[in-house]
Amino acid sequence: MEISFLKPGSKIAIAAPARRVLREEMAYAINWLGEQGFVPVYDDRLFAEHHIFAGDDDFRAAVLQEYLDDEEIEAIWLARGGYGSIRIIDKLDFTKFLQHPKWIIGFSDTTVFHGKLSRLGVPSLHASMPYCFGNKTDAAKQSLFDALMGKPLHYEFPAHPLNRCGNAEGEIVGGNLSVLYGMLGSDSFPETDGKILFIEDVDEYIYHIDRMMRGLKRAGKLEKLKGLIVGGLTQIHDNPDPFGQSVEEVIAAAVADYDYPVCFSFPAGHFSDNRAVILGRKSNVCIETKVVFESNW
Repeated sequence: MEISFLKPGSKIAIAAPARRVLREEMAYAINWLGEQGFVPVYDDRLFAEHHIFAGDDDFRAAVLQEYLDDEEIEAIWLARGGYGSIRIIDKLDFTKFLQHPKWIIGFSDTTVFHGKLSRLGVPSLHASMPYCFGNKTDAAKQSLFDALMGKPLHYEFPAHPLNRCGNAEGEIVGGNLSVLYGMLGSDSFPETDGKILFIEDVDEYIYHIDRMMRGLKRAGKLEKLKGLIVGGLTQIHDNPDPFGQSVEEVIAAAVADYDYPVCFSFPAGHFSDNRAVILGRKSNVCIETKVVFESNW
């Protein structure tokens, strides 16, 4: 399904489907939208609080539903991750959205929506979110703008020693590994056969990563990929009794039975240089002595 790219004057709603946010945490991103020529759309509901969440489940779902259904809104930029989107995904009705699809933008907990949209045949944008947007690199910010405007994305970066060389072309699916693991068996888990799987994670133990990768493998989600892209593995912990492998080695071992290209250290995830990646659109990653990633639409 095609979605129109944005233009000056396009309306971008900001919604918080998970953790609560503060006004000062949103200020930079709201100003940035205006500076790029977009029209930010939000109201006081963005700053609602219910325990750790931005309002209770019904409240957050209702706000997001309103923006999904609004034909004048051309993109929805999710305020932050944390946890909470999986609690509301089944409360949402995508009927009107599918008649007038729009970009859903975010990463981390937003993986819930990326997976659902992938199953519906709608592309979405894995990219930095308003929370801490001011701390992102200029390249990360520019990549978000370029993706929204339909400009080609082109990233080059050094090869990782554990990369498996080759060329992978196809649709990218995925997102945060922990969130994906929690979606196994649901209609929000993306179809992986014939796709390039992207994963990243933060604040996990090495054995947790091993468990999740083995879980995906046992569920048949890793066997028929066109390629695997591994983004940021940030703040990964080990136990006092060491696991014995690095987190990268754990992932490489989980896909050792397959022969598709594998790329580590892709510039997307929980760090400042979080580059945009359009999920559900064809991209190409060439893994040799360096890595070249391209999306040309």
